[in-house]
Amino acid sequence: MIRPPRPARRPADELKALAERGNAELRSRQPDEASPAEVVAWVAENFATAHAAVACSMADAALPHLVAQGLPGVDVLFLDTGYHFAETAFTRDEVERGLDVRVVDVTPEQTVEEQDAEFGKDLFARDPGLCCARRKVEPLQRSLGDYEVWFTGVRREEAPTRAETPLITWDERNGLVKVNPVAAWTFDDLIDYATAHTVPVNPLIANGYPSIGCAPCTQPVAPGEDPRSGRWAGLAKTECGLHL
Repeated sequence: MIRPPRPARRPADELKALAERGNAELRSRQPDEASPAEVVAWVAENFATAHAAVACSMADAALPHLVAQGLPGVDVLFLDTGYHFAETAFTRDEVERGLDVRVVDVTPEQTVEEQDAEFGKDLFARDPGLCCARRKVEPLQRSLGDYEVWFTGVRREEAPTRAETPLITWDERNGLVKVNPVAAWTFDDLIDYATAHTVPVNPLIANGYPSIGCAPCTQPVAPGEDPRSGRWAGLAKTECGLHL
């Protein structure tokens, strides 16, 4: 998909005020806060498609599909860490093939081999925080620089650290508006949406992986266990750092 040059970004103070106004408006809708579709519609009214991005781990394509209903052709950022499951790469290709989006592969500055040469093999096992910072956080920050707004699939039920996730907020660290349209959804809501709209779902979901990250740091979860307990199992780490 060839696009014209992206127009200049609006000033940060203007975007921050817009985020505050949008969150107040969407939270006040009755009888409950705005639905995911209403959140996307609000973004579509206030932002150009060229200035929006969707962050997607390729666990499923519910969020890209949802956003594309209001912002067709939106950029979907896939953090290609070099450590993904084959199933995740397959899902990425299915999203690119089947949805009205443009998948953008976001890569670290170093390949896995170059990182191994500098830090030693399997940095993820010795310092997972540093590995995530180099292969996820920094590449995403670099990629978000030209956008005004980004969508995430963060849900409040996922972890205590996410329980207060707002629908819309100002992302101070990355300097743009952050939108969490499915914050109120449960895992079942996510799967129900994907099923109803026939959108790609990572095959690992059906094999005990309700939360999918890099292959070396993700394990299957037994029925009834915390869905994110398979991420960095046995370590105190619970977040990769993208949403801190």
